[in-house]
Amino acid sequence: MEDFAKKLQEQEKAMENIRNKLALLPDLPGCYLMKNGEGTIIYVGKAKVLKNRVRSYFTGSHDGKTQRLVSEIRDFEYIVTGSNMEALILECNLIKTHQPRYNVLLKDDKTYPYLKITNEAHPRLEVTRRVLKDKAKYFGPYPNGYAAHQTKKLLDRMYPLRKCGVMPKEVCLYYHMGQCMAPCVKEVPQSAYEEITREISSFLSGGHEEVKKELQRKMQEAAEELYFERAKELRDQIMHIDAIMEKQKITTADTKDRDVFGFAVDKGWMCVQILYMRQGKMVQRNASVFPYYGEAYSDFMSFVAQYYSDNPALPQEILLPGPSVDDAASAEAVAPSAEAEMKEMDLQDDEAMQQDSVPATEASDKAGDYLGEGAGSVDAAGGAAALQEWIGVKVHVPQRGLKRQMIGMASQNAKVSLDEKFRLIERDEERTSIAAANLGEVIGLDTLHRIEAFDNSNIQGTNPVSAMVVFINGKPDKKEYRKYKIRSVQGPDDYETMREVIRRRYERVLKENLPMPDLIVVDGGKGQISAAVDVLENELGLFIPVCGLVKDAKHKTAQLMVGDPPEPVSLPRDSQEFYLLQRIQDEVHRFAISFHRDQRGKSMVTSKLDAIPGIGEKRRKMLLKHFGSVKKIKEASIDDFRPLSIGDKLAKEILSALRDEES
Repeated sequence: MEDFAKKLQEQEKAMENIRNKLALLPDLPGCYLMKNGEGTIIYVGKAKVLKNRVRSYFTGSHDGKTQRLVSEIRDFEYIVTGSNMEALILECNLIKTHQPRYNVLLKDDKTYPYLKITNEAHPRLEVTRRVLKDKAKYFGPYPNGYAAHQTKKLLDRMYPLRKCGVMPKEVCLYYHMGQCMAPCVKEVPQSAYEEITREISSFLSGGHEEVKKELQRKMQEAAEELYFERAKELRDQIMHIDAIMEKQKITTADTKDRDVFGFAVDKGWMCVQILYMRQGKMVQRNASVFPYYGEAYSDFMSFVAQYYSDNPALPQEILLPGPSVDDAASAEAVAPSAEAEMKEMDLQDDEAMQQDSVPATEASDKAGDYLGEGAGSVDAAGGAAALQEWIGVKVHVPQRGLKRQMIGMASQNAKVSLDEKFRLIERDEERTSIAAANLGEVIGLDTLHRIEAFDNSNIQGTNPVSAMVVFINGKPDKKEYRKYKIRSVQGPDDYETMREVIRRRYERVLKENLPMPDLIVVDGGKGQISAAVDVLENELGLFIPVCGLVKDAKHKTAQLMVGDPPEPVSLPRDSQEFYLLQRIQDEVHRFAISFHRDQRGKSMVTSKLDAIPGIGEKRRKMLLKHFGSVKKIKEASIDDFRPLSIGDKLAKEILSALRDEES
């Protein structure tokens, strides 16, 4: 109760501080950084008028997602910018730097693959996810690594660029296959590389039809000259082009390179769909699905800004939807499932396309409105203008006509992706609930709502730990997970470890009146089950069903054992009930192993430093806090210890002890 009162008092104090800072906010554009009680930045936003936008978070009503964000805010900072473009760039950089949990994040581990022609004397074609300022040519991005590698495989057959990473001393098989010009032993003129680079650029930019016609001409010539083997190779290349490029869905008469964006939101999730159009043809599409917490369109624009901040393969034009995407899915839009219709679509009315969108340059006077004066106050044309000014590419927000139709298709694709996600979740939940109910019937239980599973972990008896996971209606409830350091057992005694953990867990359940499980699952067979049942029935007076999961030689779930005495229960390996048991065993094992690894790492650090004379607990903590790890301490110099009031003599002993141990 005292802790709750203290927490309430701290919250009131924080809100008083926020109210005082709100009164001092300027009427200027800029970025704001929301912080939680620990001072961690949890959200970054931008505004045309900082005073109005930041105040809107603490006044009026909000939806559930924004309420969750506001409930954690305990302080904020702001940075004034000179223009709306500066605010857009600053927001993007701040999000990348601080990775706030409530912002839409384009994470590094989700970077898209590109095809790259290296900037070398003898260039190579490679797939990369790292975009560097190395004067190389980048093409893409591709929606996944498979698409990028398949395209590279095709180009490797067609164009004889160098394949090896290090130049060999003699020609390799690629030369004999006609896929390399052998710069290792021959003089290759720079003009030949320039011609190949130009052809690859044309191919990847959508000009594959011209390449295909040239290959067909060469194939015809080879056949007429009776070089049937060469003709077959050329025919195979043509077939590969058709296979890679068969997904063309839209064509336009102006042959421009465009990125077309659409988005959809539902149940706190957003899906952004990008259609890549090159030389008037749609060559790829990509979907990103993620939770969002702020205003939908503002978070969508934040995603777009992050996407282009490090993207070297910029199109000639970018098409963005307006804030309301519902009407984009009107009858004018094309359903994404109609693959045949998409292939037949021929958007040839270029004049209508130019007239039916709002160029960002004409909307520059509205650009400030995009940043918003109140919650939800967002202007698409203004956002497009700020983005265009930053990246130097035409950005349009189509209002009607054929460009609007493309936006509608992208938005429809996004909506379908979200619907599929939720349908898969619902189907998985339904399947899991049924599996839990059926498992209860197999074991002989009327209901199987709550399952508690245990696993022990140690290495030859050192750092013994145990862990418990909880599954409710077949789904893990991670808030209920518990970890146990084993206190009374010496050495690797799995049965006594199980007794201690079961005793400690259910003594607390009885004492604190916590929910009782319908089933207890232990990792092991008859011995572990008997140990758990003995403690439950003879010491605690509890009669809870206990089952054991036995593993095979490959450490995989093999058998379920139930009853007294325990007997194996036959479950088909491909049943949902068996799959549920497998998930439970894998999850509790993972949780126990991770806890054991943490404890083992801590004990190793403790033993290394505590073994040094003159280093007690206080100094050990001080050293680890200052340097960060034992490795950093080993790499330090004697001078680095002086700020910690550690003399040269003791510093030498510390370094000597750690380095001697390593050697």
